[in-house]
Order: sequence, then structure tokens, then C-alpha cells
Amino acid sequence: MRKIITLFVLGFLTFTVNAQEKQVTEKPKDPNAPMFEFVTEVIDYGKIALNADGVRTFKFKNVGKSPLIINDIKSSCGCTVPKKPAGPIMPGDSGEIEVKYDTNRAGGFSKSITVASNADEPVKMLQIKGIVLKE
Repeated sequence: MRKIITLFVLGFLTFTVNAQEKQVTEKPKDPNAPMFEFVTEVIDYGKIALNADGVRTFKFKNVGKSPLIINDIKSSCGCTVPKKPAGPIMPGDSGEIEVKYDTNRAGGFSKSITVASNADEPVKMLQIKGIVLKE
């Protein structure tokens, strides 16, 4: 009997906790917001030599109706250094995000770059991957 009562109380508590969750409402998208259009969101270095040039570039275009401002760019580790454009990217203009991977470590890699901006998609994930060969 004690087990049944305990199960009933736990079930009741679980139900009441679930009933308290907030409903998330999506905010409507701004039709005039800037928008990224990347040539590619993944750069594959392929197989590269140890200590080779690790600089690659993500090219994009602002296909929105207002200036695109990149607030911050972060990488998933210190071995990848992203560089953001200096100023706003006007509608119809193109821009570049330069990424430098430190190729002094042999082996495979897959790193992500997070781009924060005022675009309709405020956080954009980019990726680099490849294999650094041993000497």
C-alpha cells in the first residue's frame, strides 16, 4: 500500500511540475531584416600537410533589405581564429569571414564557428574540417 501511495504522489508532483512550463512563443520575423546567404557553410580542408597555410574564407552576401552587422564571431577552440568584417555589409553587398586553423597538430579536426549578428537568423553556425597529415 505504501508503494502505491508513493507512486501516486510522485506522479501527481510530476504532473504539476509539467503543467507549470511556460509556452514559448516565436517572435515574428522582420521582413526588412538582413539575411546571410553563404556560398558554403562548411569548409573542408581535405588532407593538408603539417604546418601548411590554414587560412580559409567563408564568403557570403547580404540578401536582406537592411545593413548586416556582425557583432561577434567565436570558435569552438583556441586552435581556430576567426576574423570578422570591419563594418556593416549593405544590402546586396558581399563580405568575408576569414578563419585560420593552426595546422601544427597532426590528425583529423572538425571545428565550429558561431557568428552572432543582427540577421533574421541571429546565430549562425559554420564549420571547418579536414585532416592534417603527419610528416
